[in-house]
Amino acid sequence: MVGESAKAASERPKGGNGKSARVRGQNAVVTRFLEDLQPKVLAAFENDNVGSLPRPELAVRIGQIVTTETEQESLNLLERRNLVGGLITWLLHCSPKAPPKPDPAAAKPAANRDATPPPNSESKGDAKAQDESAAHSKTVAEAKQTIQPLVMDRLDVSAASQLPREDLSHQLRDIVMEVLDEEKLRLNSPEQTAVVELLLDDMLGLGPLEPLLADDSITDILVNGPFQTYIERHGKLELTDVTFRNNEHVLNIARRIVSIIGRRVDETSPLVDARLQDGSRVNIIIPPLAIDGPAISIRKFAKKSITLDVMNRQNNISDAMSTVLKIAARSQLNILISGGTGSGKTTLLNAMSQMIDERERIVTIEDAAELQLQQPHVVRLETRPANLEGTGEISMRDLVKNALRMRPDRIILGEVRGSEAVDMLQAMNTGHDGSLGTVHANRPREALTRLENMIGMSGINLPAKAVRTQISAALDMIVQVSRMRDGMRRITHITEVVGMEGDIITTQDLFIFEFEGEGLDGMLKGNFRSTGLRPHFAPKAAYFGLEKRLLECIG
Repeated sequence: MVGESAKAASERPKGGNGKSARVRGQNAVVTRFLEDLQPKVLAAFENDNVGSLPRPELAVRIGQIVTTETEQESLNLLERRNLVGGLITWLLHCSPKAPPKPDPAAAKPAANRDATPPPNSESKGDAKAQDESAAHSKTVAEAKQTIQPLVMDRLDVSAASQLPREDLSHQLRDIVMEVLDEEKLRLNSPEQTAVVELLLDDMLGLGPLEPLLADDSITDILVNGPFQTYIERHGKLELTDVTFRNNEHVLNIARRIVSIIGRRVDETSPLVDARLQDGSRVNIIIPPLAIDGPAISIRKFAKKSITLDVMNRQNNISDAMSTVLKIAARSQLNILISGGTGSGKTTLLNAMSQMIDERERIVTIEDAAELQLQQPHVVRLETRPANLEGTGEISMRDLVKNALRMRPDRIILGEVRGSEAVDMLQAMNTGHDGSLGTVHANRPREALTRLENMIGMSGINLPAKAVRTQISAALDMIVQVSRMRDGMRRITHITEVVGMEGDIITTQDLFIFEFEGEGLDGMLKGNFRSTGLRPHFAPKAAYFGLEKRLLECIG
């Protein structure tokens, strides 16, 4: 999977923005080492049942192989993490040792008692392997907690943090062996290696979060104080065994995250939005606002680019809906993506942005930059919080106003949440067609109401009809996306803004998702249904030569 991502990145047009060039370079490095290290990873796990090993242990052991084999290379933390994640994915899914995929027939009830496995079957061996793995992880964690203060006393931390990871690894290994000997702690070689890797993650990375960041199947990481960490995998929350030493340990990781982008988190600024080096979005809130200790919420950056075609294959959307959204983006409609928290608004925004012509100049505006636009001509803007004196804040509204002076063809707002809605609507009404944005709302009609309320927050005193007239003139389409109770994200409405009738904004649904029930596998069943109404934007589609294809989809 990682190799395919890298290949796709290498085939994109050259000469894009700085971030695109960096991403291509990082993917090239990961691809170069991925195939070289696969035989070594396979040999290291020759006697293991990899399907029974926990992800953190896989990350630590593979991380040591990466450190040893790339010693002569100056891999940065992001490249190393991507390489470890790619090797874990390969080992679990593509390698000769990959666990066999479950046979659907095997899930059926046995016809008789003879069909049950004997007591000494392989399942018993798997349970034993899991117990041994859990004991290994516990031993490593306890040893690390015992020796870490002693190791730190013997290390010049400020100087060590400037060293490449492999050089620091050699120094730490020697110190760790000395301390283990003095404390009379007996660890085998793999356990010593694991302790060193955990110490390195604490000093150079994000400590206990590193194995979770290397796991491509995890989409969200939620730290609730030092002793409780949840993850989201396949749309469902799971409690992990990841813990921190204390509140100060969590706070140190939080400070490391925000310092990378020049922000701070302390009692005077106890909440902050930030991003990791790979583009993952982070929210941090600390005491006194967070009562039970610092809370860190990470929305992981998707290494694999999600397109409308991919969403179609995953049944997030139907084929006809996918085509209509492609035509809408190509036809330069002003589109608002509406949905709840974690529903996939930014993912859909990224997917639709891929339809923008590469010759257009795009300005993106976000609180924490996370959009992954692939076009060559992109200017990325990010808000700035106030400094210690309470001055210097640059709001989203300031950036929207500035963007209008930058000759944009399209303006993309990561999220519309306040008075910037006024300037966004003015931009849409003054020739910046094809602008995109997201908003938190549960239904298309609620999205319109939220926009109206945001304009009221700006302090502009306009009659309700004037506000609604401006909204209806600026906005062409609302796309509603929802994360349903089975964990699947689906587009539930594609709704056009048609105009005004009296004081009311009129809309029409082009597509809706109709819920039908729940399957035996716990997944919801339903249909994406076209309403059969002629799209109001058909004349615009005709201008771009797409009307015939549009009407075929509406059927």
